Amino acid sequence: MKDYYQILGVAREANPDDIKRAYRRLASQHHPDKGGDTHRFQEIEEAYRVLSDPAQRQQYDNPRSGFGMPFGSGGIDLDQIFNMFGHNMRQQSRTPRLTLWIGLRDVALGGRRTVALQIGNQTSNVEIDILPGIGDGDTIRYPALAPGGQDLIITFRIQNLPGWTRDGVDLTTEVDVSVFDLILGRDIEVMDIRGRALLLAIPPGTQPGAALRMRGQGLPASTIPGKAGGRPGDMIVRVRARLPANYSQDFLDAVKRERGQ
Repeated sequence: MKDYYQILGVAREANPDDIKRAYRRLASQHHPDKGGDTHRFQEIEEAYRVLSDPAQRQQYDNPRSGFGMPFGSGGIDLDQIFNMFGHNMRQQSRTPRLTLWIGLRDVALGGRRTVALQIGNQTSNVEIDILPGIGDGDTIRYPALAPGGQDLIITFRIQNLPGWTRDGVDLTTEVDVSVFDLILGRDIEVMDIRGRALLLAIPPGTQPGAALRMRGQGLPASTIPGKAGGRPGDMIVRVRARLPANYSQDFLDAVKRERGQ
């Protein structure tokens, strides 16, 4: 049985604020986006999920057997009881759970992923389907996928992708555009989250920093059972003005005339 208090580095009598502070410190230190170890981060999240919930914490602190005998602190260890029967009943009675980090492209494309599942001292590789449109924190049950025919429950977390910002199913990115293209207008090529080249129409007179919306080119609508439906997302492109390296005399003269010089 994992010691969630040890994982968070707090005493068993720690109050909710102590637990929250310890979680925030460790989560920031071990977050995968900052180069932290994913397995360690998953343990921290699991420990916080249990200890931050009063009901789960009480059950964790005072587990009871089916015979009505109190176990846990000051009692008989559960592993000792289960070992008396010659097999690991605890592993069989608990549905395997894990937290899996995926990227924004996985959300857009879906697909298959091999994950390592550790139950007791055994590690098994299983293949799962990632459903397009999955959201951060969505939990999926995969029937009979774990060893022994058990269900597998996975909570998905989404890693940010540099250069992209997510708002629900909408995605925002930025591109550098020549100031002449902003003034005169032009079709330019931009890459979407899936790696496809798309044509973006820049209207004449577009201001630097303008957000141009490409309908339906963001993330797909959710395909998660119970949440399926909704609209596909849009891709929002913010244009940044890029000045040319060299200016012709005619251009400088035109600018001066515009300024009344």
